[in-house]
Amino acid sequence: MQALPVLMYHHVSPNPGLVTVSPQVFREHMAWIAAHGYTTVGCDELAAFLAGAPLPKKSVVVTFDDGYLDNWVHAHPVLQEFGQKAVLFLVTGWLGEGPVRPHAGEGGAVPDCPNHRRCKELIGAGQGDAAMLRWSEVEAMRTAGTFEFHSHTHSHTRWDLQLPPGPERDQALAEDLAHSRATLAERLGGASAHLCWPQGYYDETYIAIARQAGFNYLHTTEKRLNTPGSDPLRIGRLVTKERPGRWLGSRLFIWRHSRLGSFYARLRGA
Repeated sequence: MQALPVLMYHHVSPNPGLVTVSPQVFREHMAWIAAHGYTTVGCDELAAFLAGAPLPKKSVVVTFDDGYLDNWVHAHPVLQEFGQKAVLFLVTGWLGEGPVRPHAGEGGAVPDCPNHRRCKELIGAGQGDAAMLRWSEVEAMRTAGTFEFHSHTHSHTRWDLQLPPGPERDQALAEDLAHSRATLAERLGGASAHLCWPQGYYDETYIAIARQAGFNYLHTTEKRLNTPGSDPLRIGRLVTKERPGRWLGSRLFIWRHSRLGSFYARLRGA
């Protein structure tokens, strides 16, 4: 049975750090995908596939979390170069205003893209514009067709670490999700049914609240096979690394074949 690998990126930056691949390696990943006949698909195709619709055998979803400036500066021009598209789960409360900044595909100077730790510091200090996308850049990427945009909540808060289980925590999560959907609707004309959990955390109550908010496709950080009929409330994703294109190719081969992926998951204890 065919399976659909979903890749997970955060940063594409020359500044090393957590959850980061370099621009050179990201370009190698996308070049490998293009050279080996893979089709990058979006969330509509993913949803249809889970419901039983066919996809090209070599299909893959490329996802990004949070919405960092480097997604525009370094990832966007690579996707544009190879005619590929990706999915970006935005923390809607972290994005700012202002004109579009230069990106690496234009051949000139580009803004510095802080590493992951520095991004968190800047956001915490109220200086997120130096770390995060602007809405103008989101619109530019959407117009170019390199990214589509979905929810990663409004605040990226782990409510399970802030409040004990109960009505107060449930209400806080519900308001966070509602704020995210309202922001996406205001900025982009609508919010989809796809949500990515901050830091991958969820429980059964979280799932119920998300469904009440209008989210029917929930993206995790778990290594799960995505096959026709598999659970759309627990979509699996594969962590990417600063490794060569052939490494990525081997992972894609494993995770697009359900039997091989199942065996590999058992072997690795996933």
